[in-house]
Amino acid sequence: MQDEKIKILMVCLGNICRSPTAEGVFRAQAQQRALDHHFEIDSAGTGTWHIGETPDSRACKAAAGRNIDLSTQRARTIDPQDFHDFDYIFAMDANNLRDLQSMEPDNPRARTVLFLTWPDRADGRDGYLEVPDPFYSGPEGFELVLDLVESASQEILDHIEREHKLS
Repeated sequence: MQDEKIKILMVCLGNICRSPTAEGVFRAQAQQRALDHHFEIDSAGTGTWHIGETPDSRACKAAAGRNIDLSTQRARTIDPQDFHDFDYIFAMDANNLRDLQSMEPDNPRARTVLFLTWPDRADGRDGYLEVPDPFYSGPEGFELVLDLVESASQEILDHIEREHKLS
């Protein structure tokens, strides 16, 4: 039995669409497997303009359609301490990954990786290497994000469950 929680941080640009969706999906999948007590899951953005806001209403609506509640989340920006506090930091796209790598301190605790390609998916998922930003799209963009995030979260959770021997 593991005493310390595995800490997961999902990161996108504004922390109102993709990363809150990933946080909610990952949390829901961990709960479905009765593994949620092993995790601390959060999300953040590399940009600062949405701090304190709830997730985008379209993201909330799409997630609610799959019985995932994003309403309690509030946008925040990545903090340098996050690299020491979290075990995994998942970037939703390559720009976010570059931004994260540029601010990464010496000797971070976190593994900072691209969400759709980790752990063993160099080719991504369903033809995508990055979670596309749905902000300027219609409902179909938010549904695509959910599809990609659900698939990736399931595989990442499988990997972490094996790696950490969770029960």
